[in-house]
Amino acid sequence: MEYLTNPIFYLLAVPAIFITGMGKGGFGGGLGVISVPLIALIMPVSTAAAIMLPILVAMDMLGIWAFRNKWNKEILYILIPAAFIGILIGSFSFEYLHEAWVRLITGTIAVIFSTKFFIEKYKMMRGVDLVPETPMGAKAGYFWGAVAGFTSFVAHAGGPPVDAYLLSQRFEKTLYQATTVFFFTFVNAVKLVPYTLIGQFDGDNLWISAVLLPLAPIGMWIGIKMHYSVSPKLFYTICYAFLFVTGLKLISDWIFYIT
Repeated sequence: MEYLTNPIFYLLAVPAIFITGMGKGGFGGGLGVISVPLIALIMPVSTAAAIMLPILVAMDMLGIWAFRNKWNKEILYILIPAAFIGILIGSFSFEYLHEAWVRLITGTIAVIFSTKFFIEKYKMMRGVDLVPETPMGAKAGYFWGAVAGFTSFVAHAGGPPVDAYLLSQRFEKTLYQATTVFFFTFVNAVKLVPYTLIGQFDGDNLWISAVLLPLAPIGMWIGIKMHYSVSPKLFYTICYAFLFVTGLKLISDWIFYIT
């Protein structure tokens, strides 16, 4: 509870909630992946993850309402069972894995896919006639869904893996966002069970979550407004840009850990 009397905590936690809400509201894709690392600057990563999970679930409920019935069911039939398996793996391996290595893997995925996008964008600007990218198939969806479930459980870092798959589908922006929202609504709801069983939730953590919770709808509202006001072309550029930045942040977390 000492965190609630520390001004530095609010300087870190308030922007983290707003940024996460904007990402879940449809602006910036996987931007919310930086929330746990940001709050973890003042507390253990496991504590930061436990505090964020109830807030993420609340944001998911708002997102489901905002993007209701706009998601792609066929893609979700692929991603959700795979994510459940990834969560199970994360639950049983939780005490053996250091989340810094999960951040390295997740960050590398994010940087590779976002770099590929910007290289192709640069080539198109130079007049190179590119063959349209073929959307990833079901097998890739099962793989990335499982990776997203695993990394989401360990560090709330499921955004880059699932984005690697969904962005390749070249969905219309609202279809993409709605599918992402539904996917993480499932993932975060399922995570509540193992988080409870391994003792991640205690009175202090839940109280801090409750204090920060009123900020969630504000960030969501900003993200939703920006989602509908940004052109599809710019939207995807922004998503990949944030994917690249968050990938670098995750890799830097790993570098900081090993040094």
